[in-house]
Amino acid sequence: WMKRFFLTLSLLRRSLRSLLAMTVIFLASCAPADLNAPIPAFDTGIDPNAWAQIPAGEFHFGQHEDMATTDAYEIMITDVTAAQYAAFLNEALAAGYLKIEGEQIAGYYPGDEFHGVKHEEEIKAGDRLFIPLNDPSQRIKFDGTTFTVQSGYENHPMTTVTWFGSWGYCEYYGNRLPTEMEWEKAGRGTDERPFPWGDEIQRGNANFYSSRDPFEDMSTFGSRTSPVGFYNGKVYDGFQTVDSASPYGLYDMAGNVWQWTGDVYEGMHYRF
Repeated sequence: WMKRFFLTLSLLRRSLRSLLAMTVIFLASCAPADLNAPIPAFDTGIDPNAWAQIPAGEFHFGQHEDMATTDAYEIMITDVTAAQYAAFLNEALAAGYLKIEGEQIAGYYPGDEFHGVKHEEEIKAGDRLFIPLNDPSQRIKFDGTTFTVQSGYENHPMTTVTWFGSWGYCEYYGNRLPTEMEWEKAGRGTDERPFPWGDEIQRGNANFYSSRDPFEDMSTFGSRTSPVGFYNGKVYDGFQTVDSASPYGLYDMAGNVWQWTGDVYEGMHYRF
């Protein structure tokens, strides 16, 4: 398996789908994947600015199907795209919200309450890395003035972003990351399905290793991201997808990228 909002008891603001920590790249012997090879461009027809309403109530949570309850909330139906994140970086830089430190983009984080328990990492207030610019798989580019997106990746999910960079995106717009429970409920609904779309998985459901989608190069075992909402039942260059939205209409809740959630557990502050 692989969210913009803030909740109160009666008033609901948005929740942001969390962003990916990193893209998984598969290598084969001496033929590494070319991270900058041209990729096909497809318009999925799915609006990354759209939101879904998740009602309050119970749902099956976790591997052992415990029952959990959430309040009502609103959540984006796709991952934050590279284009959306680049727009944020440009706005936030102009507003003085960000700092550029060599090849790193950083922003202020207020820190966490520290309990001093075993294995707990103390995270103090201060500047934290949002995104690295020198990572080979980074799709955000900076020319010294403006942030742009590598051609072809505008409607792909934002990748190579830290937890703090995801938190900062939400915070800038007055929202927050979802909790683990909120994320899972939005992804699976209220029944016991193991995948957002149902009980079984096939190549047309999601972007995963050996799915043979148009963004995969089997000669080098290079697996790249697919555009948000790609698996919606359309045919792309002969590749038939299955409409794989979750019961609440969210896409890519399995496959494609890993996603961040906002939980900060006591004694478990490992984030990067």
